[in-house]
Amino acid sequence: MDETPTVTAALDDVERAYKEQSEKLWRSLLLFSGDPEVESDAVAEAFAQVLRRGTAIRDVDRWVWTAAFRIARGELKRRRAHESLSSDVADAVPADVPTETVDLIRALTQLSPKQRGSVVLHHYAGYSNKETAAILDTTAAAVGVHVERGRRRLRILLGDDDE
Repeated sequence: MDETPTVTAALDDVERAYKEQSEKLWRSLLLFSGDPEVESDAVAEAFAQVLRRGTAIRDVDRWVWTAAFRIARGELKRRRAHESLSSDVADAVPADVPTETVDLIRALTQLSPKQRGSVVLHHYAGYSNKETAAILDTTAAAVGVHVERGRRRLRILLGDDDE
């Protein structure tokens, strides 16, 4: 039995996932980590791992997001940077990004890593609480709490405390 069509289909799926997901994943990880080096390494490593695993991966999109966030989280722990992100993460943002976006990025650095990850994955990447929980290796209930607390803190930090 020739498995070439299966391998080709798997490679096509990885290529499609890269084209569709990499830019949004990169931005999400930058918002999460505050470090362009961490996010670039995490995206590259996640796609390298999915290529190595080939046909063993059923849902490439979900697997890459989960792997990239776990890789970034591990790197942040290794660097112990998750406790004190650079307060001027705006240096890593292109100059043409609107001021409101830079303000949001700075405010995100003020959230706990769990709140930041939950808010970014839920609101920016569009994942449900259950999907976010799977990526962050927590529960959907915890994600709901982190999203709500993170949103509340962001409203205060951004000067928009009207509900």
